[in-house]
Amino acid sequence: MTTPPLQIPVPGELASSTIHRYRDENGPVFRIELPGKVNAWAVTSYDTVNAVLSNDDIRFSKNPENFTALHDGTISPDWPLRQLIEGEHLLVKDGADHRRLRGLVNRAFTPARVQGLAARIQEMTDELLDRLADEGEVVDLVRHFTEPLPVNVICELFGVPAEDRNQIRLWSGVLLSHTATPDEAGATGAALLGYLGRFIDSKRGDPGDDLTTGLIRAQEDDGDRLSDSEMVWILWLVLIAGHETTVHLLANAVIALCADRDQLDLARTKDAWGQVVEESLRSRNSVINVLFRYPLEDVRLGDVTIPAGEPIMIAVAGTGTDPARFGGDAGRFDIARGQETHLGFGRGPHFCLGAPLARLEARIALSSLFGRFPELRLAVDQGQIAYTPSMITEGPVELPVVLGPAG
Repeated sequence: MTTPPLQIPVPGELASSTIHRYRDENGPVFRIELPGKVNAWAVTSYDTVNAVLSNDDIRFSKNPENFTALHDGTISPDWPLRQLIEGEHLLVKDGADHRRLRGLVNRAFTPARVQGLAARIQEMTDELLDRLADEGEVVDLVRHFTEPLPVNVICELFGVPAEDRNQIRLWSGVLLSHTATPDEAGATGAALLGYLGRFIDSKRGDPGDDLTTGLIRAQEDDGDRLSDSEMVWILWLVLIAGHETTVHLLANAVIALCADRDQLDLARTKDAWGQVVEESLRSRNSVINVLFRYPLEDVRLGDVTIPAGEPIMIAVAGTGTDPARFGGDAGRFDIARGQETHLGFGRGPHFCLGAPLARLEARIALSSLFGRFPELRLAVDQGQIAYTPSMITEGPVELPVVLGPAG
């Protein structure tokens, strides 16, 4: 008798908690049912995820052309997750196509260019912190700090006007939500793509000192390397991924530090904010699951054979808290455990392009926040915090805190 697939997400349970529980109860590889009754596989341990990521472009593809059920009528054309796994962006390209687009986008995230943003990120951070104390005794840290900072950084980098940035954030939230209806997802996707097309056209007529203008110039210099559609999808990816994960990474780190004042004191006295970021990426990562990899042939992972063409969901949340890799206390937030290798940014050819920027933003934001408000604490019990309705990323919708006196 075939075991029915496990449900993801589980109503009323955090996506990360579901992954941890399923991994411990069912082993590192198992069948799942996604919203829309779409079947897939989940790989949840450090070793199985590492095995898949290390074989990208060899045994596994990210191109949805290799997703059998997407094309044989099994999956509805209005499946809400389609836009996340289709398109012409880096997340669905392999081999030479992926390297071509990645090379263009990588110009935005070279170590030198990212480090050159440090002063501006610090300035944005300070401006937000200056306004925090005026918001009252209890402040929603998501609304007033952890959300606007990453949104402003990535949008300024690509020249998105300030008045459009909140709309970008709202569109992203719908597209990443597993509760969005097909109509909502379709309308939101169309609205975002339409906006980006108009935005690029406006930049052609009014170029600026931003990376969108840089992409346009690269296209004009060698039009064969970047199509108009690819240009739109590049912006689609970098604007969503360039803020979404950092928004939640910051808030998740704040929660972890407030829950353990010894860890916070250690971070402050040792100036160990880089370690705070790495430990957050390991044990409190904002990326829960990554969609999808498709086996190019039948593959054996753990004790399971996955047929070619069946989608594999990469459960990043299971890797950093895997006891087989990080010991019996893998779930404990501990910045003193050292710079152990984690998969928070992936591995292999699809390693996250924005990793240097995310690390820089998080170090500046967290050190500045707790430097300005050393007695900051949660205003509610940790169990009362509501989290985003997404099985892809995870972080608090609101984070009420008491700032305490400024330092």
